[in-house]
Amino acid sequence: MPIGISLHIGLNSVDPAQYQGWDGKLAACEFDANDMAAIAKKRGFAETTVMLTKDATADAVKAAITAAAKKLKKDDLLLLTYSGHGGQVPDRNGDEPDRMDETWVLYDRQLIDDEAFSLYSQFKTGVRLLVLSDSCHSGTVVREMPSHLRGDAAESNATGGGAAIRMLPPTVRDAVNKAQRKLNDRLQAENPPRLAVALKASLILISGCQDNQYSLDGDRNGLFTGNLRKVWNNGRFKYGYRRFRDTIAAAMPPSQTPNYLVLGPKNAAFEAQIPFTIG
Repeated sequence: MPIGISLHIGLNSVDPAQYQGWDGKLAACEFDANDMAAIAKKRGFAETTVMLTKDATADAVKAAITAAAKKLKKDDLLLLTYSGHGGQVPDRNGDEPDRMDETWVLYDRQLIDDEAFSLYSQFKTGVRLLVLSDSCHSGTVVREMPSHLRGDAAESNATGGGAAIRMLPPTVRDAVNKAQRKLNDRLQAENPPRLAVALKASLILISGCQDNQYSLDGDRNGLFTGNLRKVWNNGRFKYGYRRFRDTIAAAMPPSQTPNYLVLGPKNAAFEAQIPFTIG
C-alpha cells in the first residue's frame, strides 16, 4: 500500500551573518509550514516533518529530502512545501535563458535549483513528487522590485506584516552572491544542469507565482498558501491538480499567477488525483 512522507519548510528570517547583515524578516512563513503539515496529517501521511527558520539550513533540508528518497518506492508520495524568500544566483552551467539560477533562501545559504533537481533525481521510478513553493521566482522579464510595490514592501518589512515581498532584494542578492561566489560556483559544478537531470519520479510543481512575478507575504499566510487553503476547504475540493492550480489562480490578483509545471515521466493518474491523495 502506498505511503506518504511530507516535509514543510518555513522561514520567517535568515541568518544575517550569511546574508550581508540582512535578516529577511517575514511574518507568515512558519504559519504556512505548520498549516500545510496539518493538511498532510489529516490526509494520513506516515511521516510529517516541519523545519522552521533556524532549523531550515541547506544541509538539513538536503538531508531530509535524501532520507525520503531512500524510503519511498513506486506509487509512494512526497509532499514538499516551501515558504520563504526566493533568490537568484548567476548561472554557471548554461541551463537558464536569463543566465540566473533560481534559489530557495534557506537560513544559512541559498539552495540552488540545480541542487534541488539533483535531489529529486534520487527518487525511484514511479514515486510521485508534489512540490509547493510560496516564494518569489524572479526570472527573465523582471529583475527589480516593481515600483508600485516598493513602498508596501518597505513598510511591511519594517513592521513584520502586510504585503512584504518574498524576494531576496536585488542589492542584497548581488552582495551575497559576490561574497559566496566560490561556494555557489562549486555547488553548480558539483550538480548537473537542471535541464540535464533525468527524473525517474513524476513531479508536479505548483509555485506561488510566475518566474517574472513576486509572491506576497501576509499576517497569517502568504497570499498563495492562504488561497490554497481556502480552495482546499478542509478537503472539500474534489478535482485534480491542474484544476486545483486554476482555482487558486482565479482567486489571485493578476500580479501573482501560480505556476503549474510537470516534470519527469508523465503520470496522468497522478495529475487527476484529488490533491494530497496517497493511495
